[in-house]
Amino acid sequence: MIAIVFIVAIGLLIGGASLFGMHDHAAAIATSGVPWWALASVLVAFVGFFAGGIYVGAALAVLSLLAGYALSDRPFWNFIGEMIWSPSTNFVLVSVPLFLLMGEVMLRAGLSERLYRALNIWMGRLPGGLLHTNIISCGVFSAVAGSSVATAATMGSVALPYFEKSHYPPKLVLGSLAAGGALGNLIPPGITFIIYGLITETSVGALYLAAVGPSILVVLLFTAVILYYSYKLKLHGDEASKAITWQHRIASLSDLVPTALLITLVLGTIYAGWATPTESAALGVAGSLVLALVDRKLKWKMLAESMKATARTTSMIALILFGAYFLNYILSSLGIPQMLAKFLTGLPFPGWVIMLVIIGFYLALGTFMEGMSMVITTIPLLFPVVTALGYDPIWFGVVITMLVEIAMISPPDGTVLYVLQGMRRQPGPITDVFAGVMPFMAVYMFAIIVLMVFPAIALWLPAYLM
Repeated sequence: MIAIVFIVAIGLLIGGASLFGMHDHAAAIATSGVPWWALASVLVAFVGFFAGGIYVGAALAVLSLLAGYALSDRPFWNFIGEMIWSPSTNFVLVSVPLFLLMGEVMLRAGLSERLYRALNIWMGRLPGGLLHTNIISCGVFSAVAGSSVATAATMGSVALPYFEKSHYPPKLVLGSLAAGGALGNLIPPGITFIIYGLITETSVGALYLAAVGPSILVVLLFTAVILYYSYKLKLHGDEASKAITWQHRIASLSDLVPTALLITLVLGTIYAGWATPTESAALGVAGSLVLALVDRKLKWKMLAESMKATARTTSMIALILFGAYFLNYILSSLGIPQMLAKFLTGLPFPGWVIMLVIIGFYLALGTFMEGMSMVITTIPLLFPVVTALGYDPIWFGVVITMLVEIAMISPPDGTVLYVLQGMRRQPGPITDVFAGVMPFMAVYMFAIIVLMVFPAIALWLPAYLM
């Protein structure tokens, strides 16, 4: 539905632009040496491949070959090896499997369960206490996991048993877990920032700093949603939590120590300038292994399972990234990014209207396309447009990451939604997850609007510390 609304809106926007003297501008584009039908052909093939359910890596590779042979007169096949070699040897990219491995070790070592249990002791007295625990525990775990899917799967496996005999509505439970899981990429050290920084040559450290303010904003908005529904549905604090003494609460802080140590090790070294994101990821892996060893959970079988899961996810991301680099080379040789930037920046609208169109494009794309694929395939095209409009690349990186998070919880194809549905012990329709996440999606979109109006929320910390 969002995709249909966006397409109609785009048609009206461009149609309106043509009525206000855009014919000359279109003619200028036509004389730039790039045929208009090249962009149309690529877009049609792009939509066709992904609508057909083809694997993203394969779709990008085939689309690149078709575009290269049909539209380019350069011997691009001589440069395929060099195109793939360049991103595969980038030092920043090494942090992706390292962050994934750290999250897998934490999951299998039981550190996430200790985190959830300790936070529940402190949050249980609040209206909607367990729902608040979902958001805060996901937010804290995100600070070491770097992945929305990993955060949702890990905290969902820990949290769902707590709700089986509770008075909380299943829709709200699943919605809060989906929203909390979506924080996995936004809260540093999110993997999306690494990919975005690699593609656009933007400082990953600056992106991490810029994400702090928006992360706090989103968590506060999620908390407000839970408080609203708690008072509306009369979800009072848990009776068992009211009987917990302060001595017990203080003692529970020991369960937060392992996660706090990892967060300090990973983010502290980045913000202090002592380590790059890749080096801090390696420190995080070493720290998680030491903590698992101390808890006597470090076994060869556990380590092997963690490495296999990491290898599967890393391979998927790498294939998508290599296919996107190949496609980007072909499109750049055709001049399509430059043509798109020239057209959009020449529309008779202020820059914020064009930015809203771009945001609408990502919201529509997120209803049928996986978030990471969405970033890798579109950033090379739209990044020149955004910079030409005068927007800060660091600010745009935060906005894109937030849009990726929305895509991961957007029906009908949100990855996080299906992860949580598959983890439910009590049977129920997938529409429970869809309905439950809608209020959180709405406030996430509101947060992006707030960030457009007040970009300093994202930019003040990088400007102050860098």
